[in-house]
Formats: sequence, C-alpha cells, structure tokens
Amino acid sequence: VQLQASGGGLVQAGGSLRLSCAAAGRTLSDYLMGWFRQAPGKEREFVAAVGRLGVNTYYADSVKGRFTISRDNAKNTVHLQMSSLKPDDTAVYYCAADETRAAIRTTPRFWGQGTQVTVSS
Repeated sequence: VQLQASGGGLVQAGGSLRLSCAAAGRTLSDYLMGWFRQAPGKEREFVAAVGRLGVNTYYADSVKGRFTISRDNAKNTVHLQMSSLKPDDTAVYYCAADETRAAIRTTPRFWGQGTQVTVSS
C-alpha cells in the first residue's frame, strides 16, 4: 500500500490542524492505520492509531484529549485532527499502516512520506 500524507503547516500555539493520509494500491480496510512524528534531534514516536473499522483508537499520552484519529474506508483516507497545539508538537508527521495491532504502534510495515507541522509560541 502506498501512503501520501498532507495537511501540515505553520500554526500558532493553541491552534488546530488536520492531517490527511491517502492510501492507494490496496483496500484501506485491510490495515490498521497510525500516525507517528519525529521532532528534530529526537526519535520517531507513536502518536495515534485506529483499527480497521474506525471503532478502536489508541493515543500517546502526550496527545490524548487534543488529537483525534479517524478513517474513511470508502475514501481510502485517514485523518488526524490536532487541536490545542503546543510548540512541543512541532515535528514531521508520518502516516503508517500495518495488518497487526501489535505492530501499528511500534514498527508498522508501510510508511508514507512526512508532512511538517510547526507550532509557534
């Protein structure tokens, strides 16, 4: 499956952004989907994941209550709605896909290219 992330940009602290990830090549419902991020000088970290049907969601503690992951299998897209953004949320955000729950939060098999999110103070 090929993944294409979009929607990044520059936003002030407290603002919102919505990231999107479009999938091609396979049916999106075959996969659990996730978002990761990597800030400068830091390791890539898990942000959020969603199950195949969009019912089960998982979040890193650092974004819980501020970010919402969702999916539209009919449109082969996944979204990450980010609110109450903080400067610490500044990072390159990557969407990812995997067939297993164990891997989607750690080492997903498929990755999209990143999209830059910059939060100014």
